[in-house]
Amino acid sequence: MPGTRMGKTTEKEIKSSAAEAAMGATGAEVAADAVDATGTGTTAAAPRRRQARGERRISQLLAAAAGVFCRTGYASASTNAIAREAGVSPGTLYQYFPNKEAIAVELGGQLLQRAHETHGQAFRPENLQRPLPELLDAVLDPVIAFNCENPAFWALMHGTGVPGIAQEHEELHAGLLARIEAVLRDFCPGAPAHELTHTSNMILGIFKSSLDLILAHEGDERAAYTAELKTVLLRYLEPMITRTPPH
Repeated sequence: MPGTRMGKTTEKEIKSSAAEAAMGATGAEVAADAVDATGTGTTAAAPRRRQARGERRISQLLAAAAGVFCRTGYASASTNAIAREAGVSPGTLYQYFPNKEAIAVELGGQLLQRAHETHGQAFRPENLQRPLPELLDAVLDPVIAFNCENPAFWALMHGTGVPGIAQEHEELHAGLLARIEAVLRDFCPGAPAHELTHTSNMILGIFKSSLDLILAHEGDERAAYTAELKTVLLRYLEPMITRTPPH
């Protein structure tokens, strides 16, 4: 679901995401990170405070990384740019992540988990019993929403070259293809297996190409491209359907 992308919608979404993640982070916390790293100032409650502060700091850094990866692409991003985006020093960043790849792996892992959850929601059994037009709405809407709300997902999943992310993305892709093929098999029980495979790949290819346009626009334009995607898939699939799954 290439590389860099930052339309005006994405810019606003990234700023919003970064702002939410950074809430509560102050210059005092940056200084406190340095104190914690030296082991000074410890009290009975300090481990709990350090853990909570560390979780906030990691969220802040990941939100900043998401913005940088979207604007510049993974290859051109740097830890200095991420630290600057987060409003912390490079030294503070290195307390949590040793390099850019580690940040990408953590962020990518979290986004992949959310993507798996989104696909599970989209392909719920009750959705698969709907007529084709309603099925397209039920499956496409949450997946498109996820990508619009998490533009860093696209930036990280394409062309980063990070081994861990690439492998997990391939697994996500394979799982999504299997889900699509299972739906087609239900709608087209007499279709040969190789035709179902080809059709599933075409559906996913059409979706990814359309998603590029959808992510680059906002408001009414985004809604229009989403509607066009559904129309294309409906007209492509209708001639193949031999029955409607039972309600």
